[in-house]
Order: sequence, then structure tokens, then C-alpha cells
Amino acid sequence: MPAAPTSRMMLTVPELCDELGISRSTFYDWRQKRRAPRCIKLPNGDLRVRRTDLEIWLNEREDAA
Repeated sequence: MPAAPTSRMMLTVPELCDELGISRSTFYDWRQKRRAPRCIKLPNGDLRVRRTDLEIWLNEREDAA
């Protein structure tokens, strides 16, 4: 089965935190302050972050530095 296109890949909170090297508490702090990447809230309450949204968010941080 072919891999999903990058634009459809979604990360869980633990995957995102691992990739960014941050704790879950830091992620939720950023989210509360509206500084985290855009998230999708699933019906069960879990959060997902599209890889494309993460890339956009990272690019915005780079420009601001």
C-alpha cells in the first residue's frame, strides 16, 4: 500500500512533542496561549496536528527569529 501523501499525515500529541523535543505540558501551555500549531480535535477529544500545519508553524517561527 502506498504511503499517504505528506499533506494527509497527522501527528498525535506524543509524536509532535517527541519531534519538537518538548514536554506535553509545554505543548498544552503553548496551546492555551494560542502559540501551538493548529490542531484538529477528534470526536473522542484526542488532538491531531497535520504535518503541513506543523511545517507552516515552524516556518513562521523561523521568520520571527
